[in-house]
This record gives sequence, C-alpha cells and structure tokens, in this order.
Amino acid sequence: EVNEEVVRIIAAQLAEIGDQFDNEIQARVVNDLVQHFLNENLSGEEITRRMSEAVERLARAIPSDMEQEKAKLVLAMVLTKKIANTMPSLLQRVFSTTVNYISQQLHNYIVRMVSAVKQ
Repeated sequence: EVNEEVVRIIAAQLAEIGDQFDNEIQARVVNDLVQHFLNENLSGEEITRRMSEAVERLARAIPSDMEQEKAKLVLAMVLTKKIANTMPSLLQRVFSTTVNYISQQLHNYIVRMVSAVKQ
C-alpha cells in the first residue's frame, strides 16, 4: 500500500530531473518517434521497442552518477510529454506505449524506489 505523500515525494524528484532532461532531448528524436506512432502498420510491441531504443540511446548520454533506471524512467516520461505536445492526437497511443514500456522494463525499479521512500 502506497500513501499519497510517498507518491508526491517521488513525483517531485522525477519532475525536477525531467525539467533538466527536457532541453537535452533533440527535436529529431521526438519527430522520429512521432513518425513511428503515426505508422498504424506498426504493432504496439514494435512501437514499445522503438520507444525503448530511443530511451536507451538518450540514457547513454546521462551522467553516470545518476541511476540508469531513474534516467530511463524520466526520459520515457519526458518523451511522452514531448510527443503529445508535438502531436496531441497521439496522446492515447503514446501514453499506452509508455505504460507498457515502464511496466516491462522498469517495474522492479519503481517497486524499489517506492520501498526506499517509505522507509
């Protein structure tokens, strides 16, 4: 069971990091992802894979003093925001893809992060 204060603390930390990452993500990366999301021939699995690849590439440029999982989580959320801002009609598809990506790739990290804040 997670209380609201724990969620607020985590959200504030992630938002602060997201603000730092926001300017570092090049428009080209966002535009490439927008094109993948617009391609209705791509399966949800394929789009999740493309999102994962973009996050992995961006995470390699993050300073090594930050946990890679935290960087990937924030990058996925910032990419989601940027894609939705670029093409609002993609909000539902990009949100679902991001949730799938986070569930598949970062679930254990999120559980550990919540547990650490609760202590």
